[in-house]
Amino acid sequence: MLTLHYLNDSRSQRILWLLEELNVDYNLAIYQRDAKTGLAPKELKAIHQLGRAPVLTTEHGAIAESGAIIEYVITQFANDTFQTPADERAYQSYLFWMHFAEGSLMPPLVAMKVLFKAREKSPFLFKPVVNKMVEGIIRAYYGPNLEQSLKYVESWLASHEWFAGNEPTGADVQMSFPLESLVATGRAKAYPAITRYVQRVHERPAYQRALSKGGKYAYA
Repeated sequence: MLTLHYLNDSRSQRILWLLEELNVDYNLAIYQRDAKTGLAPKELKAIHQLGRAPVLTTEHGAIAESGAIIEYVITQFANDTFQTPADERAYQSYLFWMHFAEGSLMPPLVAMKVLFKAREKSPFLFKPVVNKMVEGIIRAYYGPNLEQSLKYVESWLASHEWFAGNEPTGADVQMSFPLESLVATGRAKAYPAITRYVQRVHERPAYQRALSKGGKYAYA
């Protein structure tokens, strides 16, 4: 049987949602972030050397990386309403959004989070310098990069209910996490289509079941 190794407030939530959509039999092992560092606990390294989550263990070993887990689960357990698109146009969209989520959208989000944390933790005497440096980096690169990506996502969702076809797919599972984080932190106020999309995801019965099993999730 599959076991999902789930870390609180992480990308693990989208895998849990997928397993519930597909009605897969699985075990759930829940881990909590370190209260001081916010990082995954060392116990996860016993599951996979990277020590991160999510990780899915099968009878053949452990799979890390959300995209790989999504591809594996859908390949093995696809049902009539949740599967890889057969239509060629929808399939191309599926491939694009599956890779866009972590390849284009998440890097500036993560970088900006790190920069904000550095600014917050900087010594008082150095704050003016650190603030200026952080603002300069964001204004020069990460801010425009993120804005361009979000405008593209918004334009897509303004005319599409889901990312690849008429039903949710693995592309929606992959895209859900960054968009949830943006809505939850108030950075999607200028993007109504993204906000509506996240609401649609959260209203799905399978998503609600995933929340009840995974526990408190900051981005819901």
